[in-house]
Amino acid sequence: MRLFESVPPSRRLLALFLILTVAPAAGLAWLGWRLLEQDRALEAQRALERQEYATDLVAGALSRRIAASRSQLTQSSDVPSPAATPDAVVVTFQQDGLRDTPAGRLLYYPAVFQDREVPEAQFQEGQKLEFNHRDYAKAIEQFRGFANSKDLALRTGAQFRIARNERKLGNLHQALAAYEKLIGVDGVSIAGVPAGLAARQARCVLLEEMGRKEDLRREAGALLDDLLNGRFRLIRPVFQLHAEQVCRWLGRSNIAEPSRLALSAAAEWLWQEWQKARSGGASVADTATVRLLDRSLTILSNITPEGLSALIAGPRYVETEWLFPAKQMIPAARFSVLLRDDAGNAVNNIAPTQSGHLSMRLASDTGLPWTVVASIASPAESESFASRRRLLLAGLALAAVLVITTGYTLTRSLSHELDIARLKSEFVAAVSHEFRTPLATLRQLTENLADGRVSTDERRSAYYQTQQRATNRLSRLVERLLDFGRMEAGALRYHFELLNLGRLIGDVVDEFENVASTSGHQIMVAVDPDLPEVHADPEALGQALWNLLDNAIKYSPGKEAVRVEVAREGDFAAIRIRDDGLGIAPQEQKQLFRKFFRGSAASSTHVKGAGIGLAMVDYVVRAHRGRIRVESEPGKGSAFTILLKLEAS
Repeated sequence: MRLFESVPPSRRLLALFLILTVAPAAGLAWLGWRLLEQDRALEAQRALERQEYATDLVAGALSRRIAASRSQLTQSSDVPSPAATPDAVVVTFQQDGLRDTPAGRLLYYPAVFQDREVPEAQFQEGQKLEFNHRDYAKAIEQFRGFANSKDLALRTGAQFRIARNERKLGNLHQALAAYEKLIGVDGVSIAGVPAGLAARQARCVLLEEMGRKEDLRREAGALLDDLLNGRFRLIRPVFQLHAEQVCRWLGRSNIAEPSRLALSAAAEWLWQEWQKARSGGASVADTATVRLLDRSLTILSNITPEGLSALIAGPRYVETEWLFPAKQMIPAARFSVLLRDDAGNAVNNIAPTQSGHLSMRLASDTGLPWTVVASIASPAESESFASRRRLLLAGLALAAVLVITTGYTLTRSLSHELDIARLKSEFVAAVSHEFRTPLATLRQLTENLADGRVSTDERRSAYYQTQQRATNRLSRLVERLLDFGRMEAGALRYHFELLNLGRLIGDVVDEFENVASTSGHQIMVAVDPDLPEVHADPEALGQALWNLLDNAIKYSPGKEAVRVEVAREGDFAAIRIRDDGLGIAPQEQKQLFRKFFRGSAASSTHVKGAGIGLAMVDYVVRAHRGRIRVESEPGKGSAFTILLKLEAS
């Protein structure tokens, strides 16, 4: 108890406040945190239940989407928007061939669907001349007899042989021209290769031999376009052969998207499964997922007496056409779904967040071709829980802000009151000292005069002059204190009039010369003669200038010059009083105009003062709607600038 009583009253009040406020606030915060944790655990359990329910909804929606696609496949051998995604195709296998929708989506085909082959019998005589006798010129003449035939196959075979023999004769340009005539031929094959493809490939070989790199690049690019747009119905080995040649000519690592290669591989796999089923093997599954070229593809099949129709769907199709519509039923924005095949490989492109609880539905339970794995990235909060949490956090935040604000305000108030009390004490001491000096002088002089110790008129005159100066000093000090009190109370009346600053500065400096001369200082004045007049109170502004001059002399001991400069700065008159004295520390410059404040220089040099001079200057300048600026550096002097609005000239 004695220890607590020994603490200063201000600190005792602060400690009591902390005990009575912070402790209950901390207890309230702890209880709120516990309530929030319990509510969060309950909400997490509800979120898991919602996730399980959402997974069931997605699995059911996926089943319905796949059933709808199968129904459309059965009815029309097509599915909605197969061209919307590049990794889906509908294939139809029949006895007489294969059809793919969209056309050209497959890069190669699982079986040879032969075009019309060029007849060989008509070219036997020419081929004997070419291969047995190596008489290429006569062989060309022999083949030219068929070059204008109305039969496309016969005409194509002749033109191809003419080009070949021109090449053997070294007539490469004629060979190129002959091959160019075959580029647009479709429906005819030469040794099992489409005539247009054989012509393109032969032209590329010739251009490479001739060193025509730019022409080779263009021709190879045209061949690439033909391979990619499905113009030629090639089996995989033929496609791969030509694809490798095109990659070499164009300097590429591959020519097609992996998704299209995977679709072609899936069509080939499905064809083989259908052929097995036709030969008495296992039937083709209605729904299957196969892993080809590091991609999982889903296949929906429909077998009819005429053949087989199937949808081959890649990851993007599964995501956009089946999974995305199913997920639209779920309100959770961060609900994600991963579809896995039997080997655990991802079927779709988007995987769920692996943190937290995962909901799983096996393919054997849902009848889907995949296992469904779902999760919520961060459990969605219900609106009621979010509302309760916001309310609780707002209450805790309000309590914390209240405690912090009250503590800060109380601390600042106590500190401010202590500072004011200290400054008042220093002010009273300073003012008492200021009064004591002239009063002691007056008392001593009066006693000497009263006791008749001053015998000559000359000494009496000197005594009277000294008394007058002391009286003036005492009167000025009293007036300053009264004026400061009226300024602080807002009761001082200002009498504004148009003033010539040069004349006012001159009067103040002349009056101040007596003070300056006794300390050995010289006041130098520089006034812009063209400066317009200002609207000001001459007495108040003169008092402010007197205070600044008085400070300049006090704080520049040993320095003779104090400069007063009056010039124009834009629309303002700038009155600058500059000295070469002690200067002001940067951290003290912001407090200079507080009442009772005295800087460290005043204490270190024992300069007398009450600490109200600059505060009075600030009051006067603000009453004139002006500004005051301080520029100072310790050891290099100070400059105080008063800025007053000029009257329009």
